[in-house]
Amino acid sequence: MKKIALLFLVVPTIGFAQLKDLLNNASDEITKHAAATSDETDISAGLKEALNMGITRQVSKLNAVDGFYKNEMVKILLPKELQKVDQTLRKMGMSKLADDGIKSLNSAAEDAVKEAGPVFVDAIKNMSFSDAKTILMGNETAATTYLKGTTMKTLYGKCNPIVKQSIGKVGADKIWTSIISKYNKLPLVTKVNPDITDYVTNKTMDGVYTMISVEEKNIRSNALFRTTDLLKSVFSLQDKK
Repeated sequence: MKKIALLFLVVPTIGFAQLKDLLNNASDEITKHAAATSDETDISAGLKEALNMGITRQVSKLNAVDGFYKNEMVKILLPKELQKVDQTLRKMGMSKLADDGIKSLNSAAEDAVKEAGPVFVDAIKNMSFSDAKTILMGNETAATTYLKGTTMKTLYGKCNPIVKQSIGKVGADKIWTSIISKYNKLPLVTKVNPDITDYVTNKTMDGVYTMISVEEKNIRSNALFRTTDLLKSVFSLQDKK
């Protein structure tokens, strides 16, 4: 706008044709600036909308009853160190005990995952235009990678105490004490004592990021998942890259 104001100061010293050219150039500059500003706003808003949609559609499902347990993509199984425990218990006719142990881990994750929402909302709000543009033109899970990098530490801190509390609430601590105790009493076995709370917390986070990546891939690759005009407009830029 300063350039337009200056034009009127120099009118007496220039011809009409020159003035017309200057006005046209100034108009072009303003138009380009407005378009660039609009693109920046749209790209940021579009990415934020896509991420919020991913969280709403996918992560919320994990918080439902059996949200982890009945989802084979994220179902929490025994840690590697205890897989031999599971196999041994089943051979010894204690399959129900093993099943109860696995379900209790998934129940703890389902309780904890509700903490993910607010953490992701903060990360999305703080996303810059530069971040959004890089994500938009990145690979099929660039947004998920961004969220993972900006939320992992905070999300762990939020989920870990909930997992610990939940493991106690659903009786998982007693179940696992029973499982490990019975296993450790068997002859010729190496005693195990893993940190179940840390394990479940990390698996909970893995599940959250996995489901966000599912939604991101859908939006990037399938126009049917772009359910708003903003998503259609922004992700069409990605299609052209």
